[in-house]
Amino acid sequence: MNITDLLMGKETSGSVSELARQFGITEEQARGAVASLAPSLARGMQHQTEKSSGLDSLINALGQGDHSKYIDDPGVLGRSETTKDGNSILGHIFGSKEVSRNVATHAAQETGLGSTLLKKMLPVVATMVMGSLGKKLMGGGTTAPARQQSSGILGSLLDSDKDGSIMDDVLGMAFKAAFR
Repeated sequence: MNITDLLMGKETSGSVSELARQFGITEEQARGAVASLAPSLARGMQHQTEKSSGLDSLINALGQGDHSKYIDDPGVLGRSETTKDGNSILGHIFGSKEVSRNVATHAAQETGLGSTLLKKMLPVVATMVMGSLGKKLMGGGTTAPARQQSSGILGSLLDSDKDGSIMDDVLGMAFKAAFR
């Protein structure tokens, strides 16, 4: 299972519905937006977790951030605190607003939704990703499992081509970025 599959599952259907309601789009459009934005978020996380300190940081954030509330109570997705938390998540994942803008522009081309709308949706989708990962990894709690178990679960979620390694996924992303 990858992050997109996790976000499109039964457990998160309320969050996708709330995303659609909040941004005034259909649920189908919201699913399309999530399906387009989530892989970029996963690749950003792959890049960050290649270093041991990045993996530890992500595991700590999942354990301490109470991100599961974004899945358990989709009504919080419309709050300004959620957008603020999402922007902080994006800062950790992408490192710059320019990367976030590029992700939204690419998603606009894929979905037909406006890039301005997708820029607004991106922080909310980032909180949904962290909420889904938090629930998968922590089971909804805040006590982090052992690092080895966490890295195995995260690796399987971030391994987009399912070959057992996230390194080739990261290298592929770097290659694409270098030749844009």
